[in-house]
Amino acid sequence: MDAADTAGTAADQAEARTARASRTTEGRDGADRPGPARAPGDGAPAGGAPGDGAPAGGERASEPEPPSAESPRTVRGPRRLPLPPGRARRAAAWCAGTLLLLTTVPVACRAAGVDGVTPIPQLLAFLPWLLVPAGLGLLLFAAARRPVGCAWALAVLGVTCWFVTPYGDGPAEPRGPLAARLTVLTANLEFGGATADLLETLRREQPALVSVQECDDRCAMALDSPALRQAYPYRNIVSGTPAEGSAILSTYPLTDEPGVRGTLAMPGAVAEVAGQRVRMQVAHPMPPVPGQLDLWRTELGRLRDYADRRGGLPTIVAGDFNASQDHAVFRAVLGSGMRDSARLLGADRTPTWPADTASRSVGTQIDHVLVSDAFRPRAARFLDLDGTDHRAVLVTLDLHRGTEEF
Repeated sequence: MDAADTAGTAADQAEARTARASRTTEGRDGADRPGPARAPGDGAPAGGAPGDGAPAGGERASEPEPPSAESPRTVRGPRRLPLPPGRARRAAAWCAGTLLLLTTVPVACRAAGVDGVTPIPQLLAFLPWLLVPAGLGLLLFAAARRPVGCAWALAVLGVTCWFVTPYGDGPAEPRGPLAARLTVLTANLEFGGATADLLETLRREQPALVSVQECDDRCAMALDSPALRQAYPYRNIVSGTPAEGSAILSTYPLTDEPGVRGTLAMPGAVAEVAGQRVRMQVAHPMPPVPGQLDLWRTELGRLRDYADRRGGLPTIVAGDFNASQDHAVFRAVLGSGMRDSARLLGADRTPTWPADTASRSVGTQIDHVLVSDAFRPRAARFLDLDGTDHRAVLVTLDLHRGTEEF
């Protein structure tokens, strides 16, 4: 190779190096200038691998720096209870006020010791369940950001809880010696529909004294059967329409009494129990239906008068009172000195009506066995009878001698 060829080759190599350096500089400048992002494979492979448009020499493009720890980040937490201002809050407050108004009026009547007018007596029968709308009203007022409404709801809840607790005095120990232990059953047969199950219950439980309400003609015939006459040779049965009929059955000798006057039959009797005379009275006043509240109050008042006139005889008043412990007229009966057996045994909130609800916690206790001071309740059971919307109440009582005799 001559000198001319050697010089040409050197010149070509220098020109090639200059071109490569120029392309490298342009590539770096382009990387520094902002531009549209390239998708992987659009001029350069994903992951920044060297290729067309990549820096020469296998250099990798610089990766973006991770965000600083001090950079602000949006954190989503649970949704807050308050509603957005405007129509939603007004609607929630309106609904809460309606619920609390329906709750406040019967609770106020309960606190004042009056039963009011329809629908107050009907709502008072289910007083514990008024806690549900009151609690819902509190939640709605809180969501609507109404502090006055929240205070209102809390006051209603507190008063309602106060009256849900048991009423009346606790059990008092009778002073005299034990004379007898007996069982008392009360059952409303709903127009005689539960007669068959009542007969089975009598055979199984064998109560000594039985108070039957809504005993129709079928019921009266069944109670007059030879088997029942042998088990309960003493009875006072008053027939009538399916709702009017009532009966007293006894294993002890009975002497009939006039009973308490009412639209539905409420017979009475005096039983001889272990040498002591014991009064037995059926309770079945009219229910507090709209338009007949005065009649309901009047007939419960007659039961109160009967209890006031009982004298010194041990007394049992058992039946469907169509009233609960939250009705003032029923508490007036207790004011005569009679005591509710279920209350003394801590079962005063066990529902007896309606019996056909899916949950036994839903309902009210309107069937009672009231006793005077000569008796000490030992046990109470609530029995289901097919064919009636009432549960029967079976109470075991200790009769103490001489406690009330004058």
